[in-house]
Amino acid sequence: MSPLPRLGVLIALVGLAACAPSPPALPAAPVAAGSSITVQAAAVPLNPEAPGQIAIGGFVYAGGLALSSPDTSRFHGLSDLAVDEDGRLVAISDEGDLIEGQLRFENDRLVGLTDVTLSPLSGLDGRPLPNKEMSDAEGLAILASGDRLVSFERRARIWLYPSDGGPPRAVPAPDAVFPPNGGLEALAADPERGPDAYVAGGEESGQTWLCRLTVPCVAGPKVDKSPEFGLVALRRLPGDQTAYLLRAWDPLRGNRIILSITAAAGEVARMEMARPLTVDNFEGVDFAPRPQGGYRLYILSDDNFSASQRTLLLAFDWTP
Repeated sequence: MSPLPRLGVLIALVGLAACAPSPPALPAAPVAAGSSITVQAAAVPLNPEAPGQIAIGGFVYAGGLALSSPDTSRFHGLSDLAVDEDGRLVAISDEGDLIEGQLRFENDRLVGLTDVTLSPLSGLDGRPLPNKEMSDAEGLAILASGDRLVSFERRARIWLYPSDGGPPRAVPAPDAVFPPNGGLEALAADPERGPDAYVAGGEESGQTWLCRLTVPCVAGPKVDKSPEFGLVALRRLPGDQTAYLLRAWDPLRGNRIILSITAAAGEVARMEMARPLTVDNFEGVDFAPRPQGGYRLYILSDDNFSASQRTLLLAFDWTP
């Protein structure tokens, strides 16, 4: 191109630039990011291949969501949850984050998650947990006092986060050696044994321990499970019943889960999920009492920060 055409192009570009709108002015001072995030919720069927399926045995599907957030790369790896009767949700993640929000319902079906905040779990020094070895939160239990217990893998321990804020403190944990990625996955409050009682469970072994805030943990029942299944969550229910969430995965069959609810006399109820049902790496479970009786059951999947997995929250109604 000759110099003259180049000059003409330059003059034209300057003219266009003069006509372009001015960019908005930057704020005069830094703006706090805050912890509120938007969570998008896409409805998922219980069985994509049979949209009319509404139940698995005695567990009636009450809606399910695939959750994501456009605001942060940290809304992933959710590993356990607690949901109260009003639909207030608390969850923890593999990266040491605390997620809180309000479940939304239409015609009693789960349709969304709003008013969501995401903030880092703190260490004993009050600062955010520094690395994966320290931040791999897996189990969540809320005591009657409102204090929250969190169990961690990799560096196995249980910490109590006070309900009134402030840094956590260590509380009794099982005196056992765990595999790096098969340790303290399961944790639950045990209110029938006392306001300070809780149960912990090892993923690979299926061993459980009965714990209190003031005395060492002691060995409890061992979950009767096949070797390919791991104990990933548990919850204590009235009448000395326990719900165990078991998960297995292999390349051919993908994810499979079993929810087994047991009492002293044996198994009370059982729910099994595998393809073609909507299933993923479910690791969290909770039960919220319903005003009309029975429970609203929630299960939550950990997407492992992987594009090939999803954060799923499914709801079921179950009446013993």
